[in-house]
Amino acid sequence: MNRSFRLSFPLVLVTFVVAGWMLAAPGPALAQKGFGVRAGVSGDPDQFIFGGHYDTGPFIERLSFRPNAEVGVGDNRTTLAVNFEFAYWFPIQNKPWSLYAGGGPALVVYDYNEGSGHGNRTDTEPGFNLLFGIAHRGGFFAEVKAGLIDSPAVKFTVGYTFR
Repeated sequence: MNRSFRLSFPLVLVTFVVAGWMLAAPGPALAQKGFGVRAGVSGDPDQFIFGGHYDTGPFIERLSFRPNAEVGVGDNRTTLAVNFEFAYWFPIQNKPWSLYAGGGPALVVYDYNEGSGHGNRTDTEPGFNLLFGIAHRGGFFAEVKAGLIDSPAVKFTVGYTFR
């Protein structure tokens, strides 16, 4: 896979941190269990992505399990990523926001459109994601993922966890 990407990953991370500090109000936020939805964009392949997730809530101190599935469309292929991710939560004292970081393995299925008369080709590949995000105690979150092995190179998503 071609791994060229134009945005600076550290710049994106700093943007998420600064946004979290700017959106301040009283009350801590931590992972709370529930189902949710997500949507965004990925780079390499360049796709629109959407999907769903479940957050277990903290099961060890501030660690939660957040399995999710994402479908990507565009760039002459369809992608299905099933991600088994863990998130460690960093509450911002006296704020409704929390930062989180984590990662986990993925199973990624690429269905390539080979063009008129050539049919489709499907590849199933292993992947791994590193993630960083910010979440509001009301359920809204924004997240960036860096993909390793054969996961999409980068994903930017926003979503909502129903509490």
